[in-house]
Amino acid sequence: MRKTIGIFVTLLTILALAGGAFAEPQTFGEGVSSQETMLVSELLANPDKYVGETVRVQGTAVGVCSHRGCWVNIASDKEGDVVRVKVVDGVIVFPKEIMGETLIAEGVWTANKLDLETTKKVCEHRAKDAGEEFKPESVTECMTLYQISGTGAVVVEKPAEGDSDKS
Repeated sequence: MRKTIGIFVTLLTILALAGGAFAEPQTFGEGVSSQETMLVSELLANPDKYVGETVRVQGTAVGVCSHRGCWVNIASDKEGDVVRVKVVDGVIVFPKEIMGETLIAEGVWTANKLDLETTKKVCEHRAKDAGEEFKPESVTECMTLYQISGTGAVVVEKPAEGDSDKS
C-alpha cells in the first residue's frame, strides 16, 4: 500500500511539473490564420508594396506599450529594425511579460502619412526618449509611419537548446 501511494505521489509530482509543457500557446485577438510568414526586413524594404495587405511576421517582442498594452514592437531579422503591431485599445492587450518571447503577429499593413507639424512632434518625442536634444528646424519633410494594424498574435515556444529544427 505504501509503495502504491509513493508511486501515485511521484506521478502527480511529475504531471504537475510537466504541466507547462502541455500548455496551449498564448493567443491574442483572433490569433493568426495565414500560413506564410514574411520577413520583417522584406516588409520594411518595400513598405508601399504591401499597404492594405494582410501580412504575418515573426520575431522577438522587443517593446510593449506600458500604458495600455496596445502595441508590441517585433524585432526584424535585420539587426536594428523593428515593426510595430498596433491594436485597438482594450480589444487586444499585450502584457509586458511577452518581452523577449518569439511572437507571430498578423494584421493589415498600413501607412500613416503625417503632416509636418505631426512629424515634428513624433521626432521630438523620439529625441526625448533617446535623451537627445531636439531642433524643430531640422525637420523639413513629412514622414510616413508604417505599422501592422493587428488582428491577432501568438507567442510561440522557443526551440529547446540543441534543437536543430529550423522550420
